[in-house]
Amino acid sequence: MADKIVILTGAGISAESGLGTFRDEGGLWAKHRIEDVATPEGFARDPALVHGFYNARRVQAAGAVPNPAHAALARLQRDWPGEVVIVTQNVDGLHEKAGATAIHMHGELSGALCFACGHRWTAPPEMSPGEPCPACASPTGRPDIVWFGEMPYHMDEIEDHLLGCDLFAAIGTSGQVYPAAGFVQGAAYAGARTIELNLAESEITGAFEDHRIGPASEVVPAWVAELLD
Repeated sequence: MADKIVILTGAGISAESGLGTFRDEGGLWAKHRIEDVATPEGFARDPALVHGFYNARRVQAAGAVPNPAHAALARLQRDWPGEVVIVTQNVDGLHEKAGATAIHMHGELSGALCFACGHRWTAPPEMSPGEPCPACASPTGRPDIVWFGEMPYHMDEIEDHLLGCDLFAAIGTSGQVYPAAGFVQGAAYAGARTIELNLAESEITGAFEDHRIGPASEVVPAWVAELLD
């Protein structure tokens, strides 16, 4: 039976597609405090600001094109004889654009969520304060994004995959955001081999057995080629 691979991807895999990370200078995130645009409290204080921020991110993501790293993971998922599970912290939808499937632990820019009843629907290009829920008509629509202080989605499913995998890879992650930063320890405890592919060392580089340093568009296709060829 072929090995099961679980791959965690973070913002670094989409950086070369023009989508900035938290730490990029001059990008969307540099113009706002996380507390103002990525917390439930920030949304309660100023929903117009939060909707405007995610409207801009939605436009950015809609115009972004997958890079060779996304394409390589789609190839691995398609051609690997065993199971390849992609778990992503990203909300941009680029894995799907490249032809892969992914578990979105932090939600998706393409989705909307009702604060009142929990109904989900496809987000319009622009959302605004008082966005009505199609299910309950409450004016409490918000981006379907997991904000700081909220529980990530699909954690039971992700934990099952981590405990059952033979190889765990983290690509383009900072190692600063939990629970994702702890995935490597869980996989290693269950006996999986571990590898980190990143532009530079992360906060948790020491937890991995193997490392590949460099741009995702270079190191990820090379790693996938090694696995498949």
